[in-house]
Amino acid sequence: MSEPEGAARRTLWVDAGNGAAGDMLLAALVDAGADLAAVRAGLRGLRTEPVDVTISPVRRHGLRAAHATVHAPPSTVTRRLADITTLVTEAELPGEVRDFATGVFEGLARAEARVHGVDASEVTFHEVGALDSIADVVGCALALHTLDLLGSPTRVVSPVAVGSGSAKTAHGILPVPVPATLELLTEAAAPLRAHSAPMELCTPTGAALLTTLATSWGPPPDCVPLAVGVGAGSADPPGHPNVLRVVVGESAAAPAWAVADMCRIDATIDDLDPRLWPDVLEALRGAGAADAWCTPALMRKGRPGQVLSALAEADRLDLVCRAVFEQTTTLGVRISPVQRRSLPRDEVNVSVGGEVISVKRGHLGDRIVNVQPEYEEVRAAAARTGRPIADLLAEARAAAQSGSDLD
Repeated sequence: MSEPEGAARRTLWVDAGNGAAGDMLLAALVDAGADLAAVRAGLRGLRTEPVDVTISPVRRHGLRAAHATVHAPPSTVTRRLADITTLVTEAELPGEVRDFATGVFEGLARAEARVHGVDASEVTFHEVGALDSIADVVGCALALHTLDLLGSPTRVVSPVAVGSGSAKTAHGILPVPVPATLELLTEAAAPLRAHSAPMELCTPTGAALLTTLATSWGPPPDCVPLAVGVGAGSADPPGHPNVLRVVVGESAAAPAWAVADMCRIDATIDDLDPRLWPDVLEALRGAGAADAWCTPALMRKGRPGQVLSALAEADRLDLVCRAVFEQTTTLGVRISPVQRRSLPRDEVNVSVGGEVISVKRGHLGDRIVNVQPEYEEVRAAAARTGRPIADLLAEARAAAQSGSDLD
């Protein structure tokens, strides 16, 4: 059953089937429409040496892509997690940008701490502490913010290709995936994709961004795609396109009604005492039917009859069928699948002429479109007050529609 109506929201799918790095994700987001000027302005607010980023068109394995280049002087500063957190928190950045960026570095610190057997506060960043990596992380956070994606509940990442072989790092030559990358992906229970490329496809920064970003893992979510972005890595190997793709989409707004798969039970009857029909319908509702009704029908030889119908959910079907057989003269019923759509509803009490009346209201999104006072209560109130039933019905509807309820 679906939820009541809600506004459409941005969604993101990241295709990391050929790996991921910070510059690849940043380029892909800008290629998909992120505001590069806002990214550059945000990076200038970091209290570091001057940092800037440019995007240029390239081709990878014959495919068009965008490539991000971070312009920063070589940095000899050794930074720990607290140092980088201070850089981010003291910059004039939106709150959700700061939270995302610091979350990425905290994930990296946890992974490095497990790899080296030290406390996360003692981890000294090397590659990921350099200015270009800081720019990648903060730049991605800013790009996601401009695309209205940091608050999205639907950010899906595909299985991640990590590559094979070995890579040169500040700790020497390490096997691919390097330990920090594998720790990050393992902590997030991220699915890995087999890939034959004998190179590092997913960097620690790329893994930290993906694991912080992902709300789930797998194929593209249900959405209407709005933009596709392709970000290129620096290398252009002959065996595969060294690119990361993103799809920015919009989830379809939830319908303004609930949808349920139900069963319809029908039986055609021409030999039941007509005085029993109200009790039959009440018995079916008591057995679990969501609704029950009769439709006049002309039977064989011109005999008048009724088509008895009821709606029931699958787990109540047998009980409703039993009630039909016990309460009527039919020897068989017909079952057919149907779909019911129903409005969200509530019940309020309103005061009409000093009398309290219960009123059911149906909602279509944020509008009240159906108002039904309880007729028996209105009739009783009319008898007590001597006022016409029609007048009390109209007043009860108006009170419930305007929100003048007693709850």
